[in-house]
Amino acid sequence: MKPQIRILIYSILFFLYLSSTPLLLTVGEKLKTDPFITLGCGFALLNIVYTFFALKWSVLLNLLCSVVIAALALFLALQFTNLHLFLNYDPYQVKTAILTNAVLSIIFWEIVYQVKIRTNKKTL
Repeated sequence: MKPQIRILIYSILFFLYLSSTPLLLTVGEKLKTDPFITLGCGFALLNIVYTFFALKWSVLLNLLCSVVIAALALFLALQFTNLHLFLNYDPYQVKTAILTNAVLSIIFWEIVYQVKIRTNKKTL
């Protein structure tokens, strides 16, 4: 996949993360579930859609990477907000968590993509 196409897809994914977070939190409030579970499942679904449309790998690899990346990015975003680095700009750390989750997800997707490409080159 060309770098320009990956950048476009990552930009769309970043926008989807930012725009879907309030919707997922609203759904979680209506269902009266834990917001972290709701966000984790919602981000996992976004990642699954991303893998099937953009990467087109095997089904098991798509599902595994989607769930692991969603869980890891959400966990690390919450740990990053516990550092309280941006209290002057974001007192409740909500925007920090949302942006960190989106950025970390994209970074993890690029890492997985590079590993997959490198392993395919070695097998050929």
